[in-house]
Amino acid sequence: MATEAPVASTSTGKVVPQTVLYCAVCHFPPEYCEFQPKKAKCKAWLEENHPDLHAKYYSESALEDKLANLTVEQREALEKDLAKKEKKEEQKAEKEAAKIAASKIVVKRIERNKKKWVTTVNGLHHFGVDLKKAAKLLANKFGAGATVSKTPQGDEEILVQGDVSTEVEEMMLDRTDKKCVDVFGGKIEQNQISFVEVKLKKKVIAPPEVAPQGAPQQ
Repeated sequence: MATEAPVASTSTGKVVPQTVLYCAVCHFPPEYCEFQPKKAKCKAWLEENHPDLHAKYYSESALEDKLANLTVEQREALEKDLAKKEKKEEQKAEKEAAKIAASKIVVKRIERNKKKWVTTVNGLHHFGVDLKKAAKLLANKFGAGATVSKTPQGDEEILVQGDVSTEVEEMMLDRTDKKCVDVFGGKIEQNQISFVEVKLKKKVIAPPEVAPQGAPQQ
C-alpha cells in the first residue's frame, strides 16, 4: 500500500509528489515494522512483496549496523520486549482462531404460509462477514429481497425471501466463485453450519359442544 504526499521544493518548479510505502500488516512504513508486535508477519510480507527493502532492513549487515550503537543490556532488553510482544500477538491470534472454529452459523428455513418460505442466516458476524454486502450478494443471486434485521436477542441476521437454505450453504462454502470468497471469506466449513426448520403451528379446532343425554333441547 502506497500513498503520495507533496514534498516541499526549494526551486520555483512544481511540487513533486513523493511515493510512501506502508506495510500491509501494521500499516506503518517498513522502517518501523521492527518495533511492532506483528514484526514476524511484517517481515514475511516485506520479503514477499518488496525483497529489496527486506534486504535493506533485515539483512545481516543491516542488523549489525543497527545493533552497533547499542550496549549488551540494551540489546537484551530490546529482544526480550519484542519477543514478549510477538508472543502476545500469537496468543491473541490463536484465541481468535479458536473462537471462530467454535462458532456456528444457523440457517433457518421458516414457513410463512403453505406456499411461502423465508430463509434467515445468523452468526456470520463471528467470521468477520459484512452483512450488508452478504445481503446484497444474496439478493442479486436469487432475485429476491434480502435484508439485515435485528433478532430478539439483539444480534443481526440476514432475512431472504424464499426457500434458499441449500443454495445459501453452497455459496458460503464456495471456494471457486470470487464474489462468494470476497464476501464470505472462503474459510467457513460445513460443520460450522447448522439448519433449523420452523413450520407453522396447525390451528386446533375445538369440537362442537354436545348436550348431555336427557337434557332438554333448546
